[in-house]
This record gives sequence, C-alpha cells and structure tokens, in this order.
Amino acid sequence: MRLILLVCVVLIAFASNSILNRMAVGPGHIDPITFANIRAVAGAMMLTVLVLARGQRLPLFRLKRIVGAGSLTLYLIGFSLAYVQIDAGIGALILFGAVQVTMFGGSLTEGERPPLRRWIGAALALAGLAWLGWPSGSAALPPIAVVAMALAGVAWGVYSLAGRTAQDPIATTGANFVWSLPPLAVITFLLLPPQIDPIPTSTVGIALAIVAGAITSGLGYALWYSVLPRLGGTVSALLQLLVPVIATIAGVALLGEVVTWRMVGAGVLTLGGVAYGLGAFQRRTGSSGS
Repeated sequence: MRLILLVCVVLIAFASNSILNRMAVGPGHIDPITFANIRAVAGAMMLTVLVLARGQRLPLFRLKRIVGAGSLTLYLIGFSLAYVQIDAGIGALILFGAVQVTMFGGSLTEGERPPLRRWIGAALALAGLAWLGWPSGSAALPPIAVVAMALAGVAWGVYSLAGRTAQDPIATTGANFVWSLPPLAVITFLLLPPQIDPIPTSTVGIALAIVAGAITSGLGYALWYSVLPRLGGTVSALLQLLVPVIATIAGVALLGEVVTWRMVGAGVLTLGGVAYGLGAFQRRTGSSGS
C-alpha cells in the first residue's frame, strides 16, 4: 500500500510539472529556456540544502553523473520548448509515450523479459499515442514541438533507467541537478542571443518555475528514484502513462484547454493499454504476497 501511495504522489508531481510549465510558458510569463534554468537552479538548491542538512555531501564526481545530468538537461530543455505550442495533456501523452519506448528498449537490453500481456498493453497504448500525433490538417500538432517533447521523453526514459541503481535518491538527484546547470547555461547562450524584443520574465513566471523546480521536480524526482528499484523497467514505463490523464484533467480544469474527441479517444486507448498491461504485474504481486 505504501508503494502505491508513493507512486501516486510521484505521478501527480509529474503531471503538475506539465501544468506549471504550461501556465508559465504558454501565456508568455517567461520564455522556456529561462524557465528551465530557474527550474534546475531551484531543484539543485532544494536538494543540496536537504543533503547538507543531513550532514552529507553530494556525489558530484562520479561517472554516473554524465548520464544522469546529461539526460536531465535534455529533458528540461525539450520539455520547456515543447510547451510553448502544445497543451498539457497532449504534451504529457507524447512525453510518456517516448518514455515507454525508451524504457522498454533499455529493460530488454538489460535482460528483463516482460510477459505477453504487458507487450499487448504497450502496443495498445502506443497505438493511442500514434493516433494522437497523426497529422490531420489544421488540427495537426506543431512538428517542432512534437520532436522536442519526444526527445525529452527519450531523455527522461534514460534518466529513469539510470535511477534504478541510486543508493541515495535525494543526493543522487541533487547531484544530477547541479551538473545540469553548466550545460543549461551554454544552451541558454546559444538559443537566446540578444533580441530587440525579448520575452519579459514576470514574477508569476519565476514563481511557477521555482515551484516546479524545488517541489514537483526536485522532491518529485528524488521520490521517483526511491521507488524505481522496487519496480521493473517496463512496469515503471507503463505506470508513467497514467500521467497524461491527470495532466489532461488538470489542463481542462485549470487552464481552460479544449477537450477534443481525438484527445479523448487517444487517451482512452492509451490508458486501456496501460490497465491491460499492468494486469499481469498486479496478479503476480498478489500471488507472491499470499
């Protein structure tokens, strides 16, 4: 029961990231690159303070930081850039669809052999995502935004796979955030040259970025690293596909985003696949505990 509650908290935090990013970047309260930078700084500061308060140090100088910090940086940039043009629910569907593919592939490479039921569930979920992203005239999704979010999903999948061996989730996540700051600064310099009319950074945008960084990202990602060792790679991938439902509902309720039949149909098909795919895992868990 405790594991289920922790996973629910993590999924809500992930969905909140989508909403906070959309609330800040969509209306123009802040540009996406600045949002990503503030988010990373806030996450790094929050986790560093927690680690130091325990009398410990961040594991900064380890080779694993290359994968952890690199994938986190790519995720933060792609995530923010994509939400300039797409809604929270749709963005989350694309993001976690790419996460699923990445984590399934990585888990298979490492020797995990998911049951047939999970393969069928994954196929159904991916069919829903393919339906969502298929061009349909004026309703087609912006290609650049889709690519940016898909790359963010691949990066997050790699980040999640790397987190299964984390010994200290808070310290490991903190170190990843700290090392993401230098490449983010370089990317900012390259993508945000001096402009005549730059997007102004408002107090609202900064506040949303800080909340996203310190709470839903920093603490949320540390909690995710703490539950990952107790989940298989393919199960973790399928579970994350529940995030789009939360993000879609919140996007409609809080942001006034429009619900389309395409979104509903794709969401139902995706979540149906998740439910079916997790059935084998639930039965195995129940039988092993009896």
